[in-house]
Amino acid sequence: MRQGAVDEADNQTVRHVPSRPQLKRDPLDRPGLSMTDELIELQAWYHAQCNGDWEHSYGVSIGTLDNPGWSVEIDLVDTPLSSRHFNPVRKLDPDLDWFRCEVKDSKWIGHGGPNMLRSILRTFLDWANGENGARAV
Repeated sequence: MRQGAVDEADNQTVRHVPSRPQLKRDPLDRPGLSMTDELIELQAWYHAQCNGDWEHSYGVSIGTLDNPGWSVEIDLVDTPLSSRHFNPVRKLDPDLDWFRCEVKDSKWIGHGGPNMLRSILRTFLDWANGENGARAV
């Protein structure tokens, strides 16, 4: 039945809504992976920056892109990371698995495909914990 078609049995308009694909726990079907650790670590990093002032002007933003994908921006002003060097990361392989991260204008910025939020967060957290920041998950 097409969208907005009239059902002959009860003479009512029936609206057809296309079904969405069922998502697995991990859209890339990688066994044993969960984003719980990254979220807990990001919460701890954020909380450690909160000093009564910092959180009123700065913070962490996670949003979506329209191509589709993820955007992560983390303010570095007045944090121990503000003067730390970050090696930009650019993994631009397949359409959905791309991501790139850089520091620009005192912000750590990560963008990536719809399945790459975990990799973006892990890249930031590895760097924040003293690693190069170039590790891809």
